[in-house]
Amino acid sequence: MATKLKLVTIVAYIAITYADIFMSNPRGSNNRLNEESNNRANGNRLFDSQNNNKGGYNVGERFPKKNTKDPRHQYRMQYFGSGAGEDETSFLTVEWANQHGCGPRNRKSTCNVVIQYMCMTNGTDAEYPTSGKTAAEGHRRATYMRDGTSTETQGYQKPKKKLSKETQDAYEERIASILKNDINADRGLHESLQWYDMCRYREANGGLFRADQQLNNDNVGYVPAFRTRQNSAGTRRGYECPEERDYYPYWIPTIQGQYNADEQKTSWLDAAYLGERCTSTVAQSFNTRDKFRCVLDIHRDYGRSIDEESCKAEGGRWVSFTSYLEVLEDIRTEGECMAKAATTPRNTIVWGLLRSDASEMKCIVKAPGPACGTIPNTRVNHLGNSATHANNASRFTWELPHFPSGQAKRCVLRLRYNISTSDYDVRNTFGDSNGDESLITNDPTEDVFEDGNGLTIALNTAQFGRTFQDRSHVFEVLPRMPSMTGKQLYNLNVRGQRGNIVQTFPAVEYDFVPDKLTVTEDDLVHIQWTGINTNVKDRAGEGTDQTDRHNFVELAGDPDSSIPAVLSRAPFWESVVSVSEPGARGIDVAVALASAGYYCGKQPSETCPAEFVLGADGRDALQGQLNNAPPSYFGHVIAFKGPGQVYYMCSRNNNFTNRSQKGMIYITATRK
Repeated sequence: MATKLKLVTIVAYIAITYADIFMSNPRGSNNRLNEESNNRANGNRLFDSQNNNKGGYNVGERFPKKNTKDPRHQYRMQYFGSGAGEDETSFLTVEWANQHGCGPRNRKSTCNVVIQYMCMTNGTDAEYPTSGKTAAEGHRRATYMRDGTSTETQGYQKPKKKLSKETQDAYEERIASILKNDINADRGLHESLQWYDMCRYREANGGLFRADQQLNNDNVGYVPAFRTRQNSAGTRRGYECPEERDYYPYWIPTIQGQYNADEQKTSWLDAAYLGERCTSTVAQSFNTRDKFRCVLDIHRDYGRSIDEESCKAEGGRWVSFTSYLEVLEDIRTEGECMAKAATTPRNTIVWGLLRSDASEMKCIVKAPGPACGTIPNTRVNHLGNSATHANNASRFTWELPHFPSGQAKRCVLRLRYNISTSDYDVRNTFGDSNGDESLITNDPTEDVFEDGNGLTIALNTAQFGRTFQDRSHVFEVLPRMPSMTGKQLYNLNVRGQRGNIVQTFPAVEYDFVPDKLTVTEDDLVHIQWTGINTNVKDRAGEGTDQTDRHNFVELAGDPDSSIPAVLSRAPFWESVVSVSEPGARGIDVAVALASAGYYCGKQPSETCPAEFVLGADGRDALQGQLNNAPPSYFGHVIAFKGPGQVYYMCSRNNNFTNRSQKGMIYITATRK
């Protein structure tokens, strides 16, 4: 039953050690959580980044005082999703730096970047997992995506016997024990327990090129999918499946377990593929193409096989699965489903089966097809800006999805950086070139002098073809407000952390992103940021040590000036209205953004209580360096009364010759 599958669409990878990728917007965690140290505490916490331990950003915080024990004190960025119509797109700038270079103009390396996301129903604080011992509480801990408050990795129990000899009773007892004893509510979770357990059982793809790497068969008679050329030891990081992590597009559906109508946790959905041969590569995306896996007719419905012939020999059924963005459970008939599809042109909505052996038809919202793009041009050995995006890091503008249910979702964004080599034909080299037939070996000596001595080449076959990744902290995608109908929406955020350029590296110093934004008078802009109180001690910066604080205040002059305008005389705010808080006037928005949300406005409104307005009695005034303001702020979604422009700054962090935190918005007239 040995698998001989060869995948012509596989992407191969290469990298030099520490060819890291770090995401700056949304803030990439690099497995950090709330450490106050230069290095992350646990590189195996949620996923395998392969990055340097120093990179990453801590999870955001809601309040001025540090609290790393209560998840309710964490701040999740909240983005309004796209609307149902084609003219209702919400744009989010995804920004990163990759060390070993990329792009059509960089002939020293061949690479691509894959941007993916996973979502589930958001729920409420009351639905956050607990430490209870019931089966339902254990299931919630095993599936609910969260950042957690502990830097430890979730637990797991291997089968006590060979996988093939684990009885049904032993399997059920093992899973019940993991749910009860090994999965903790205070630890972070992205992939689900069942996804990793499937990976432990599933046979690794024997058609893959492994060079001379010898992968352990764990005494089960075959190499499992949790061992790969890049991770031959099978080290577990969270509940990530190493084989799925290392290879794209993956040949097995990445659905995280049994479908749950309340949770609706998605597979890894592809947002974009940036690189060569994009059309043929994304044609294999699970977003738009059903994929198969072997289903066994026992409680553990997953086993070894990854091809139909082997599946039948194992006694299983070869079942196709469809991916989904969400499932509209309140729609019960095909007619209702098609009516919903007719009013939601942005989405593909179908009446069908989630899996080919199901009996109940569902109204399925398909994930959008992944975007194709060119990888930004960057130079090797450099974590800096790209030549493609002048004066900016590598970027991709992601069109946030629309969820027709109107429910809020919690999501994670994954950025994968894959580097390949031309030393062998990566698209036509497969498992028959493994072992003694390998085209490459570790640290070979090349007889360039033809004298029998030669030069030794630094080559690690475990890394000759390599994948790096970074992931965001958990964020929310919110349903749009009725007042946003027919509008394009742009997200304006803050990147970076406290410190000078040396202290923050490989992260970055503070800045707005995008710091130059051009929109029309009919568009919306959501200004929002997140920060923390757990930066490394004694880093350069303004205000209270270890803290991030930001605000948005109009400049009195041009972008090269450093003095903010007096709000009552700042002309920009006269042409602004708040869409997210309709009762707020332009001056109220100006006060709220300038005070980092410490004041909700200049005068009370339906969304701004009198005790929180500027000058309210009985409350301390805002400290001049924002020390008593919150580190994170949902901000405002603003609309414009007409064309114009604004140059703005962060008054706390903008420090001439040390760091600049400024930006500009240009509002143009709408073309009639």
